[in-house]
Parts: sequence; C-alpha cells; structure tokens
Amino acid sequence: MEVKIGVQNAAREIVLESAQTADEVESAVAAAVDGGKLLKLTDEHGRKILVPADRLAYVEIGEPTRAKVGFGTL
Repeated sequence: MEVKIGVQNAAREIVLESAQTADEVESAVAAAVDGGKLLKLTDEHGRKILVPADRLAYVEIGEPTRAKVGFGTL
C-alpha cells in the first residue's frame, strides 16, 4: 500500500510502500497525533520511518498495491 506523508516546512513528501493495511496506518497516525509522539511506520523492506507528530501536514493512504503482470495490465 502506498503512503504519502507531508511534513511541514519540507519541500518534498515522504513516499513509501507499506505492507501494513490502511486501518493499521490510520491507527498509527491517530495514535501519534493524539499522543503528540512519533509516527512510526515500516516499509516493505523493513526500514522504519519516524516523523514527529507535530510536524505532520498530511498523510495520504493509497490503494493496496496490486502485483503487476504482463504489459500494461491493471
């Protein structure tokens, strides 16, 4: 699943592919914002992404990633 994170005062957004579900990502964002702590997510390769909750501008949760097969199939 693709997740885009906008960070205040940063020119670029953070984009990652996560194995977590949309509900898991949404819960992590809500917990970080409510607690004023860090947003902690893990990408497909096991790398951890940490963003201070007070610096979040937005979090966009995309559709689940589909396996690409063949030439230009959806």
